[in-house]
Amino acid sequence: MQGKIVKNISNDFTVLCSDNKLRTCKARGKFRNMKLTPLVGDNVTIDENNNYILELLPRKNELIRPSICNIDTVFIIASTKKPDFDTNLLDKLLCIAEYNLIKPVIVLTKLDLLSEEEKSKLEPVFNYYKKIGYDVVENTNLDKIKKLIKDKVSVFTGQSGAGKSTLLNRLDETFNIKTNEISLALGRGKHTTRHTEFFFIEGGMVADTPGFSSLDFKELKMSKEDIRDNFTEFFNLSEDCKYKDCMHYHDDGCKVKEELEKGNVLPSRYENYIKFITNKE
Repeated sequence: MQGKIVKNISNDFTVLCSDNKLRTCKARGKFRNMKLTPLVGDNVTIDENNNYILELLPRKNELIRPSICNIDTVFIIASTKKPDFDTNLLDKLLCIAEYNLIKPVIVLTKLDLLSEEEKSKLEPVFNYYKKIGYDVVENTNLDKIKKLIKDKVSVFTGQSGAGKSTLLNRLDETFNIKTNEISLALGRGKHTTRHTEFFFIEGGMVADTPGFSSLDFKELKMSKEDIRDNFTEFFNLSEDCKYKDCMHYHDDGCKVKEELEKGNVLPSRYENYIKFITNKE
């Protein structure tokens, strides 16, 4: 029988099977010998009599932190205050999503905590991400978020304390997922989600994942060229660069740098890109 892993706690895998029943399964020892780890999102075959996972079916993608696979949409939950808006983490997550062929959606939280001056400073930043093709949604627009979730396999991710679990609770009050306060000393959220599991919303599945505040490209198998090619607007502009292998850094005749000087490329986006590729050197 086939199914999908929808939850993992201490190597007890909850599998939603083709008969629409949930079964708690163990993984065969052969996976450890093959250096394979079943992940939430894996499509599997199981022995329905003994509740063992027999086979992992091919994955279309896989994410690290959160460890999850076969994702259609990643909702990047971005706090605008407490913790402050973090373009560095946002751009990393966008790049990783693009590399894995996952549709990213930016969800802005805590806009009500911003002063009018703070809003006016951030508005051009939000508009830039919209301009280059990303969905940017406020967390109060529950109808739009539900439409984007409908019939898809999605994951909520982003910095700790951004409001991932809170948003899931608002989408369906019956979830009653534990949330926690912000650590004033650290300026970020305390981890509340301890494992990865899917919640069922609008005919789709959404995973709430352990929060994190940093990612290192060195732990990802992405080259400098991979990073370059998954900054979508840079990739589109690169056709007009002088050199086909332009890295948009020291190269002359670079269209990206030209558009940056004209004010058509968001400075923080370019600065983050340079940090990412230089840290790979």
